[in-house]
Formats: sequence, C-alpha cells, structure tokens
Amino acid sequence: QVQLLQSGGGSVQAGGSLRLSCAPSGAPSRTYCIAWFRQTPGTEREGVAGMGNEGRSNYADSVKGRFTISRDNANGTLYLQMHSLKPDDTAMYYCAAAGWCRDAPLTRTDAYDWWGQGTQVTVSS
Repeated sequence: QVQLLQSGGGSVQAGGSLRLSCAPSGAPSRTYCIAWFRQTPGTEREGVAGMGNEGRSNYADSVKGRFTISRDNANGTLYLQMHSLKPDDTAMYYCAAAGWCRDAPLTRTDAYDWWGQGTQVTVSS
C-alpha cells in the first residue's frame, strides 16, 4: 500500500521560511498528481499548492509568490518551500497524491487517493 511520509514543519517567526517534505513509500516510480493542503481548527481543508503530472503548478491566491511546490523526480519526494511566512499560515499541512491530473485541483480533497499524516506549522508574530 502507498504511504506518504511527511517531515519538516515546526515553529518560526513571521517572515521566516520552512520547507516541508513528503516521501512516498510503496509507490511505483513515476510522476503523480501532487498537492499540499492545510487545515486550521473549525475550517475545511484547503488546497494551497499543486502540480500536475506534466509539471504544471498552481497556487491558492493566499500563498502565491511566497510558496513553491516542487518534486524530486529521482525519488518522488514532494516539497513545499514556504517563504515570508505569516501568522495566518499557521495550520496543519498535508501532502496528497493521485494517479494523474493535468492541473492539480485545490478545491476538493476527494480528487486525491493518498494522504500524508500531516505536520504542524506555527508562525508567531
């Protein structure tokens, strides 16, 4: 069975940077539709960044210009590089993957077949 093993996260001051990692286990070596979501207490999970199988990336307006999604094609590891972090970025972050997409959907969670267990990001002012 496919697993997504997350690492990274932690506490940083506003304006700082973090990089989240998501390493697949048990998946065939190929490209996937990938995305990062985040969730705060009392809210639905929201997509923040995604990349289709062919490398097309898209971002939520709230993180555009500050976050970058990337994929290491050698080992399949998924990354979310976050710069200029704000207190509003505080959330539990989840990586997600699906078999194929042209553009990774950020408005629905049911498009994805595999999920990481989440990692907390806390940004203090």
